[in-house]
Amino acid sequence: MTGEGDRADDPAIWVNPADASKSLILGTNKDEGVYVYNLDGSERQRLMVGPSNNIDLRGTLAVASNDSVNGLSWFDIDPVTLEVIHLFDTPTGKDEPYGICAGMVGGVYHAATTYKDGTVQLWAAAAHADGELAPEIVRTVKLGSKLEGCVIDDVNARLFIGEEAVGVWSVDLADTSSAPVAIDTIAAGNGLVEDVEGMSLWLGDDGAGYLVVSAQEADRFVVYDRLPPHAPRGVITITESLDGSVDTVTHTDGLDVTSAALPGFPNGVLIVQDDANPASEVDQNFKVIDWTLISAALGL
Repeated sequence: MTGEGDRADDPAIWVNPADASKSLILGTNKDEGVYVYNLDGSERQRLMVGPSNNIDLRGTLAVASNDSVNGLSWFDIDPVTLEVIHLFDTPTGKDEPYGICAGMVGGVYHAATTYKDGTVQLWAAAAHADGELAPEIVRTVKLGSKLEGCVIDDVNARLFIGEEAVGVWSVDLADTSSAPVAIDTIAAGNGLVEDVEGMSLWLGDDGAGYLVVSAQEADRFVVYDRLPPHAPRGVITITESLDGSVDTVTHTDGLDVTSAALPGFPNGVLIVQDDANPASEVDQNFKVIDWTLISAALGL
């Protein structure tokens, strides 16, 4: 995202089930909206819907937090033309929706929206008989301070949340009365630092896999087991490419992970926002990292 300022924030990858080489990366621009990229990094589309902070998707339905409407912006991905279409916006009833994550829980599309005051809204977007989506808030969770990153574990019906100055929490989505449970804290010394930022899941078999969390101020990422007790598996940093053509990654905000096989990446990828190219807040972009390298580094 050429230019100066804190612009790029959060990526989401759509894996094309018909042809993985024609998958897409959607990335938010905090000044303008949502950009769409091919896997090779070339830009194919801009959706100028207003300042968008986070984005996530399930299937062909994507959702972003949008400050200009104090709401959620919904998008559809056409699997034939690969065009991303802005469908509509849903007001959240609160100012400045911040982080967002999507999931399919109980066969229903859900989106969790986080706020700087520690609130989490859980939205369900069931379709009417005519096929129209009708998003509504089905649950609210409250934590103590500023939140942004989150990810929904569809299979295990679990929501992971990052409290920026504290650590990582989980919420049982199958139990509507469940309270947030601490997974890790900055104070525990496992690698988290303030700010705890973007997070996503590498999906393994039988509900297993890994949770990846950005420890923004330390330019690093902490990896945990996806399943309880969510043991920390190690810390990684992302250096420049071996040929020097791609610079090191610093100060990552949003990230996404897929375990789906992609051309050249049989075990999937980690995609991260990079703050500096090379100077801070200059030409911010998204970097793609081979999951095979991460797995080898941590002995996963």
